[in-house]
Amino acid sequence: MVQDHHERGDQTETVQEGHPRARGGHLNPARRCRSRHREEDTDPAYRTNVRGLTGQKPIPGLVALFSRGGETHVEAIGTMRHDGGAPMRRDTLFRMASTSKPVTVAATMILLDECRLRLDDPVERWLPELAGRRVLTSIDGPLDDTVPAQRPIIVRDVLTSTFGLGIDRTALGTPIMNAVFEQGLTPDLPTPMPEPDEWMRRLGTLPLMRQPGRHWQYHISNDLLGVLVARVTGQSFETFLRERLFEPLGMRDTGFHVGAGDLDRLPPLYAPDAQTGEFHVWDPAEGGRHSSPPAFPGGDGGLVSTVDDYHAYFRMLLNHGVHGGERILSRPAVELMTTNRLTPEQQDARTAMARDTVHISFGQGQHGG
Repeated sequence: MVQDHHERGDQTETVQEGHPRARGGHLNPARRCRSRHREEDTDPAYRTNVRGLTGQKPIPGLVALFSRGGETHVEAIGTMRHDGGAPMRRDTLFRMASTSKPVTVAATMILLDECRLRLDDPVERWLPELAGRRVLTSIDGPLDDTVPAQRPIIVRDVLTSTFGLGIDRTALGTPIMNAVFEQGLTPDLPTPMPEPDEWMRRLGTLPLMRQPGRHWQYHISNDLLGVLVARVTGQSFETFLRERLFEPLGMRDTGFHVGAGDLDRLPPLYAPDAQTGEFHVWDPAEGGRHSSPPAFPGGDGGLVSTVDDYHAYFRMLLNHGVHGGERILSRPAVELMTTNRLTPEQQDARTAMARDTVHISFGQGQHGG
């Protein structure tokens, strides 16, 4: 958990735990923070509440980081497994899941800062697989019942998760959603996703579900951003992240896989049995998804990190794009990426998914807007 209180009362919170759902916060960077850095005790009642979450299913343990201005406190509570084992530590590694999304967006914003991308650029220049899109006439219709897209997909559409294709839980069981899953365009452990060029080829065989820019849809846009960053820069997405974000921010423990010597710091990922509700290991540390470099470095949910690394990223945003005197992002870029760009209708769809489907509160783990 990372909780950062601003001087005027705004706050952000991210929960990272040995549990199948990681949760991430939305923050307002327009608050200047003090430069002091020391640990201090948190409110005893809050600490009691946090400790009360552990030692019971579904949460065997967690790591909580609280920050106010430049003052930081860390709590490592419970164990890394339901059956006990090693205790949680400050340097425990966590699957970032959907809290990978803001990092992916920051990488894209670097390219906007450098004018290597512009918001209204058609993405087909770098992603020719998405040229000449066709759109389903009905979201539950056959895949060949389509009309031409009214305009090309642009960078803005991908940044706001409105490019026209994504996970729509109200459309589960339709031909298009079945095709998305059958093509392996989303993570489906233990089956790995294909490498980026093959992933793009498969994506390009499908029609869009919606006209570009019209509807907010979950997940696929952020993986597409990772491919876009790689194609624009000529580097792998992981290399670009490491050189332009992780190394400048001192995020030494953040990446898409965990080395053999650090796998003992990564808890297993649990999932409930659909019939009994009992938790079982869905993704182990050794031999699991993050134990070797992935074929597809997923910008949507593929990163592993620690509370201190992720806190460094948030502090950079709170400091308007600056870390340790070095500018990572321009202030306008930070303001752009932390300002809601969705229409009320698009926001309603996003909120409905958070509230009714994945049962998380506003802003947690759902970039797009």
